[in-house]
Amino acid sequence: MWIILIIIVVLIIAIIGMYNNLVRLRQKVKNSWSQIDVQLQRRFDLIPNLVETVKGYMKHENEVLTKVTELRTSWANAGTVAEKAELDNQLSGALKTIMAVSENYPDLKANQNFSELQQELQNTENKISFSRQFYNDSVTMYNTKLEVFPSNIIASMFHFTSEELFKTESQEARQNVKVDFNK
Repeated sequence: MWIILIIIVVLIIAIIGMYNNLVRLRQKVKNSWSQIDVQLQRRFDLIPNLVETVKGYMKHENEVLTKVTELRTSWANAGTVAEKAELDNQLSGALKTIMAVSENYPDLKANQNFSELQQELQNTENKISFSRQFYNDSVTMYNTKLEVFPSNIIASMFHFTSEELFKTESQEARQNVKVDFNK
């Protein structure tokens, strides 16, 4: 009788432990996504200043500046990790283009506001990169826990669902920016 009671107590403690671990991992995923979101928002907040600074110098690159502004607006409407990841990829490409094109404007490169914004964006990009890595590590740990035995049983009983990794979807975002000054 005591053995059965001990086995039941041990099983209950194990189930509670696995459930609590899954909850902790899910909260870590949410927190790590929030860190990405904060850094991406910071980058989007820097963009109007960057656009205003480069507008006077880069009159014929209006298409890139318009695209950056549109992406910033779209950011507010994005709801899922995949949507935000795609907007992030597009914005990264547009910002790379602005930075590459700025090389052709010595006065712009010498502008203190542009230099400071460029440094701020670089720092933010580094933070975003770290946040993405942390998020993907958290999601991988969480998703692994959902799939391994015996926590997969607890996860299915309590309807835990897997999370998406933050990844680059487009081939365009994986390639270097090509700038042609001969146009």
